[in-house]
Order: sequence, then C-alpha cells, then structure tokens
Amino acid sequence: MLAPSGKLDRRAVVNALLADRGDLLVIAGLGAPAWDITAAGDCPTNMPLWGGMGGAAVMGLGLALAQPTRRVLVITGDGEALMGLGALATIATKQPPNLSIVVLDNEHYGETGGQETATKHGVDLAAIARGAGIANASTITTPDGIAPLREAIHTATGPTLAVIKIDAANLPLKLPPREGAYLAARFREAILGPAAHHQL
Repeated sequence: MLAPSGKLDRRAVVNALLADRGDLLVIAGLGAPAWDITAAGDCPTNMPLWGGMGGAAVMGLGLALAQPTRRVLVITGDGEALMGLGALATIATKQPPNLSIVVLDNEHYGETGGQETATKHGVDLAAIARGAGIANASTITTPDGIAPLREAIHTATGPTLAVIKIDAANLPLKLPPREGAYLAARFREAILGPAAHHQL
C-alpha cells in the first residue's frame, strides 16, 4: 500500500476502503478521486463529480441527511476540501451519524499542474475539522490506519473525517461516464428505485 516515496498509494487506499462496500453510497470530488473510485469499480452507487470544486462534502451532507439509513462516503482531495472549508462547520452543526469524509491529501493541485496546496505548508485539515466540531477527525500516514477507518465508515455514530497523506504521483486515468445527467439519474435510481424517474 506504500508508494516508493514512503507515502500511501492512493489507488490501493481507495480499493481497500471500497472493498466489500455493500450498499455504501460514494461521492467523489472532481479529478483524481473520481478516477480512483472508478478504478476500484464503477457502479450506480458511485457519484463522481466532474465539476463543482468545493462541493463534494456538502453534497455528501445533503445525501446523508436525506438518506439517514444509508452510509455515505465522500472521497475528495486536499485542494477541493480547502475550497469548501465552510462545509465542515455545517457538517459539525448537523452531526450526521452516517457521513464519512476521506481527504486524499497529496499536498498538490493534481488537475491544474501540480501546484502546492496549503497543506504542503502546514495547514492541518483534520485539526480544522476538530475545531469546527467534528470530533472524529484524524490524519492517517501509515497502512495500519486504513482498516480501522474502513470499519468507522460502516459503523461510526457521528461524522468522521480522515485526512490520508498520499503519494503525489499522477496515475493512469480511469474515467467514469462523462455525462452528468446520466450519472445523476443512475445514482437516484440506485437509491430510490425506478420510481425516481417519475419524482420531481
């Protein structure tokens, strides 16, 4: 699970988190997290975002509140999470017990040329989450943290956030379907059944 750099390999991490996922609903932030969940296996209960930078966590919040009996996982990157910091305060206020957020932190903007993000310079997203009121927020730097996180994703009784320090290498693209309307429609049907297409 470790890359040659000594940091965690993003694809291995995501594969481990999504193994035997059951009916887990997954939203992926734009760019590499969307490619990562697709590499682990595209399916109707994946919602990869092709745009809307900064919106993954709040989309996960809305989904967790609307579907309180389902577990919801947001997988996103450090750049996207930094753009949507206000979401952490809202999540902390609502305290959805079924929502987990994983931030794959390579300390770079991978989709725009590899510029360094603020996490490269000491900004601690887990500490920000705890300060907002998400008590179960941690940073994972070694493989032994992945199995307990996977367990928490399926069983935690409050919102969970984990920042996973990953290798910054660019990996081969594994693209999900490109059409947003199609992705949204199949996701809604996976949650609500065929009647989803007849509801406003």
